[in-house]
Amino acid sequence: MYTGIVQGLEKIIEIQKGDGFITIVVSNQHHFFTDVFIGASVAINGVCLTVTTIDAALNQIHFDISDVTLALTTLKNLKVGDAVNIERSAKVGAENGGHNLYGHIEGTALIKNLEHRGETFHIDLQIPDGNIKYFFLKGFIGLNGCSLTINRVDREMSEISIDLIPETLRLTTWKDAKVGDEVNYEIDQMTRTLVDTLENIHQR
Repeated sequence: MYTGIVQGLEKIIEIQKGDGFITIVVSNQHHFFTDVFIGASVAINGVCLTVTTIDAALNQIHFDISDVTLALTTLKNLKVGDAVNIERSAKVGAENGGHNLYGHIEGTALIKNLEHRGETFHIDLQIPDGNIKYFFLKGFIGLNGCSLTINRVDREMSEISIDLIPETLRLTTWKDAKVGDEVNYEIDQMTRTLVDTLENIHQR
């Protein structure tokens, strides 16, 4: 489980192609992986991945990504040199400053509009596949691994809006966002359960 509070950025060092999967090699320049172990879960751009190799000599960590996950997320577009958002899994008893995320990405949302408002970003995103029903004003969404508050919901256009503060821009890949970009999105599971339960009751 994750909190959606991204710790910072690392870079893609290498991408190795396998049969039905790829392996990404990620730097450890900021020591986010100092105590990591084989089998540990790490969110890379919001996607829950498993550590498969620790290369202590080169200070690099390896993750395997299946073709299924690649098809569903933006990880299929990664290139060597790209920065990625990093969050280690939450520890029991630690402060949760975001909301509960699982790293189980629903798909990708599209950035329709981006405005620089002083030192902040205002972003409008289109939510696909009829999933706008799971989003509410002042509710939460996981976007590229970041826990963010929804500031506008347009159900007719299937759009939501978010606003990013300077600290979020400084720590994450959002600083480089542009119109037309796709971003990984995760639905809050409690909200999904409530909406689906109410729909099922209504249909009976």
